[in-house]
This record gives sequence, C-alpha cells and structure tokens, in this order.
Amino acid sequence: MFLNHRTPVLPTPEQALRGRPVPEFTVPSRHTVLGNPLVGPYPDGLEVVDFALGCFWGAERKFWQTEGVWTTLVGYQGGYTENPSYEEACSGLTGHTEAVRVVFDPAVVSYEELLKLFWESHNPTQGFRQGNDVGTQYRSAIYTHSPAQAAAADASRAAYQKVLTASGHQEITTEILPAEGRPFWPAEAYHQQYLDKNPGGYCGIGGTGVSCPIGVAPADGR
Repeated sequence: MFLNHRTPVLPTPEQALRGRPVPEFTVPSRHTVLGNPLVGPYPDGLEVVDFALGCFWGAERKFWQTEGVWTTLVGYQGGYTENPSYEEACSGLTGHTEAVRVVFDPAVVSYEELLKLFWESHNPTQGFRQGNDVGTQYRSAIYTHSPAQAAAADASRAAYQKVLTASGHQEITTEILPAEGRPFWPAEAYHQQYLDKNPGGYCGIGGTGVSCPIGVAPADGR
C-alpha cells in the first residue's frame, strides 16, 4: 500500500513529518477478542513489549491468539512523527514501524516464548520489507521495556542467527532498541484487531520455516 518504486530510505528527523500534539482519532476502549482495555495503565504483574514484524494486522493476531497475552494494540513506533496517521506512516516520511504492543502475564507465558513467536512469524532478514510489503514501516524491530528484556532479546537474536545461517539465510536486520524515548502511537480504530473484524482480510505475515531455539541459549550453543 502507498508504494512507489524507489528504494525505501528512512527519513532524518529534519525530513520527517511534524505530526500533531493530539491524535485525530479515538482509540477503542476494549479488545474485541480478549475483552480487556487496549490502553494502559495495565494491572500490576503484567509486562509490556512492542514488536514490529511487517503489516500489523496479521502480526497482532499472532499474539492475541497466545495464551497469557492480556491485550494487544497496534500502532506506530520507532520514528519521529507525533500522532501519525496510517497514510503518513505508509508514506515513509514518519520513520515509524507498524508495531504491536503486547501486554502479557509472565506467570502464564514467558517473554522468551513471545520472542520465539516473534522470530518464527516473519522473516527478520529482509530489511525494509516483509514479503511483498515494501517500505521502512515494515522493518523488523523489538522495542524493549527493561534491561532484562533487552538482554533476552539480544540473546535470542544471536541464537536464531546461528540456526538461520545454518539454513542458508542472510543476516538478521531486526532493530532491538529501548522503548523509552520511542513513543508508541496507537493506530486508528479500524486497524485494531483488524483480522477479527475482517476474518478474510489481508495477512502478509510469514516466517522462514526455521525454528527458533527457545530461551536465551548462547549463540555458540554452549
């Protein structure tokens, strides 16, 4: 969507659209599948992580179908534009990814299990694309909410790179960055749980077929 034929390039802060101080739309109050609030604050004991793995419609469904996930919310993250619209994000002039905020109960599903789902649900070696979807907004990223999350994400990337390389795949291009300083801007109402509202809708999510070693095993296999 909104593609042109040039090679995607991230904008600089100076080139990015300025955005706006308040959103132009209202986010629904509750998840259409899980029934829980979309926007925090969330109950004590839950954790938050933000994943980008291509078009957020299919990516969100992967996570809401996982036991222990309390709510999911799609939005824009990792760029410069405040409160962007979908059209602005797809223009390539915001610098954002299409991201999924995953709120989960670590007593039911571990962060490592979610990392495994993240890696196996897309191809993290494609740079500014995911399958037929081309653009900077489709790049792979993990935005972490604690040093422990960052360490586990780094370890999982190293472990997955080992098995990807053995299977003939290229280098992982996934960004692993702190969520702090990279606000998550919720997307429009019609994007939230899109594939629940439109079961036959477009889903561009597809993995490499290579299993990710669960947990944080060192990349050298020891």
